[in-house]
Amino acid sequence: MSVFTYHLVKTSYILALKAFFFSPKAKQTPGLIYAEVMTAMTLGSPIFSTSRILVRQIAVFAEWENEEAIDDFLETNGLGKTLAKGWHVRMNYLRQWGRISHFKIPKETRELENSEAPVVAVTLARMQFLQIPRFIRWGRPVEQLVRDHPGTTLALASIRLPRTVSTFSIWKTQKEMTDMVHGYSAVPAPERHEKAMKERDRKDFHIEFTTLRFQPISEHGVWNGKTNFIPIHKSI
Repeated sequence: MSVFTYHLVKTSYILALKAFFFSPKAKQTPGLIYAEVMTAMTLGSPIFSTSRILVRQIAVFAEWENEEAIDDFLETNGLGKTLAKGWHVRMNYLRQWGRISHFKIPKETRELENSEAPVVAVTLARMQFLQIPRFIRWGRPVEQLVRDHPGTTLALASIRLPRTVSTFSIWKTQKEMTDMVHGYSAVPAPERHEKAMKERDRKDFHIEFTTLRFQPISEHGVWNGKTNFIPIHKSI
């Protein structure tokens, strides 16, 4: 089964732009299935603010044939060497809602036996341009919900202009994540996510959209001076 990674690194403007315009391709990168190179964003920040789009911060969501391919990329590829200076998590696929092109999402789904185990959630969407104002209106409250939720250890958004947007979040437990999705969290206005999903079902914001759930395998490096974002889970 393939292995997924999510990378974060802060670099120079030049290297960030180079990564954006010269994203790694599967044909030129051994073991790579597909990679989405994006610019990091601050969840829930005002749309027109310097904190919204963080040009020097690169976020990469990628699918690989195996972990050996990841190691080789980080050691020998130009972008890989840049990403190796940051932080990344390696993940096994659990399940998917929706669909997205380019990635080879496994057909088989898995469930964690223990709801207290940590999980990683990634959303990826290709926007309909005319629906972007609606998406912002309904999406920002959800961003704030996830950003401020006590169940997350790391949460952010990312964008690849003109139409790709993504979110990434690490949850202390699978239960805390599913409670957030269904509006059961003990936080102010817990129904924000559920309301946004109903609005999306009423009239879709996207050309394509998927939510992916993963089991973290390992994390590597440092992000914003911190590490160990994946909680240590003790089996009962």
